[in-house]
Amino acid sequence: MPGNASLSAAAMRYLSTRGRAPAQSFSDILLGGLAPDGGLYVPEAYPQVSRAELEEWRGLPYPALALRVLGKFITDIPARDLKTLVDRTYTAQTYRHCRPGRDAAEITPLTTLAPGLHLLELSNGPTLAFKDMAMQLLGNLFEYVLGRRGETLNILGATSGDTGSSAEYALRGKRGVRVFMLSPHGRMSAFQRAQMYSLADANIFNIAIRAMFDDCQDLVKAVANDAAFKARYRIGAVNSINWARIAAQVVYYFKGWFAATAGGGEEVAFAVPSGNFGNICAGHIARSMGLPIRRLILATNENDVLDEFFRTGVYRPRSGAQTRVTSSPSMDISRASNFERFVFDLAGRDAGTVRALWEKIDAGGSFDLRATPLAARLPATGFVSGVSTHADRVRNIRLAWDKYGVMIDPHTADGLGVGLRHREAGIPLIVLETAQPVKFAETICEALGREPPRPSAFEGIEELPQRIEVMEPDVAALERFIAAHAGE
Repeated sequence: MPGNASLSAAAMRYLSTRGRAPAQSFSDILLGGLAPDGGLYVPEAYPQVSRAELEEWRGLPYPALALRVLGKFITDIPARDLKTLVDRTYTAQTYRHCRPGRDAAEITPLTTLAPGLHLLELSNGPTLAFKDMAMQLLGNLFEYVLGRRGETLNILGATSGDTGSSAEYALRGKRGVRVFMLSPHGRMSAFQRAQMYSLADANIFNIAIRAMFDDCQDLVKAVANDAAFKARYRIGAVNSINWARIAAQVVYYFKGWFAATAGGGEEVAFAVPSGNFGNICAGHIARSMGLPIRRLILATNENDVLDEFFRTGVYRPRSGAQTRVTSSPSMDISRASNFERFVFDLAGRDAGTVRALWEKIDAGGSFDLRATPLAARLPATGFVSGVSTHADRVRNIRLAWDKYGVMIDPHTADGLGVGLRHREAGIPLIVLETAQPVKFAETICEALGREPPRPSAFEGIEELPQRIEVMEPDVAALERFIAAHAGE
């Protein structure tokens, strides 16, 4: 079939950003999550997509495009099996929650708001959030690899809102998998909590931590770094520290580029709401593969750690107590776990530099690149950034509704607002949608004075019984809970 050469590429191996873990295959890092040296896995080199190959892909339906892109990263799963997994994942039935008048078969339709200004719809999946784009694939990959190996896996993850429900909907009922999902107690919207806590599947365990998301993320990393516990209980990850999540997200950057351009090497800009740096990291990788991206516009909320870095060169994570509670709660994050992958590339893939920088971060400190050669490399990465406040997102929700007739959620509003600030004449701007407005009804009502539409499948979800374990941010207590409910 056309483009099949991408599925027969040389075997892809994966390295740790900290350089002290052996190179592994895709299936191994899929199940392992965090590298044993505490780093994140990245490909030995980013596969390249030629201009001719790009044009060959133009017009492919989403599953076929996903197969071409993912085939460059996944070389240890037979091409026929990978095609089956991709086709099973990206179906119109799964991604059916489109805006009225849109074709669900497109999976990620592009809505043109105005000439050169577009919204890439990523929230048509089962939990109405962009996380479904990767998580549905991850669930099928887990089941396939575990089945081939005759193994089981206990997934430990953390969510600030959407990752948890996306993971649980993707993994509920899957053979050989149990899910332990941490969330900040009382910090998510009522709809987000209901999506997760109302699931009654026996392999799903929700744990609300009396702390912020960053503390939940720290607990996940602490368990992952307990080598003996991780090995005994087969602990895996679904957060975007898992490379498979990032690889799946790369696909929709290609789809967005095709939908917004006519051909050739036309450049575009993507505006991306970002808290944990996973979504926009996928854009950085697409750009590194050769996709003509002129700018990656990073939008934060009031938790502006990433904006501060791209403006100043200083990366200064905050503590959980310093993280602000905002009306775009899925971005209430002050330590972006995927940022390490970007710095690894910025440092010329020098693992020693990354280790030295993250020794400071892991000790609760910060780092400053202004006096280093790395600062001079930043402009070439294509990143610009900006902050969006509550007043900004309310104003941009109104703008999208009044001017363009489109209702957007608060996080997408952050992306739209910051994107418009950095918009360049003649360069198509694609704003990545992150979730459907119903997940954040309170802010929508404040901005528009009306309730957001709710898909019929989610009517009355907040009234369903909820199953949840509330816990202090204590590693030992968490490990005891996992040990009591996990299959060895």
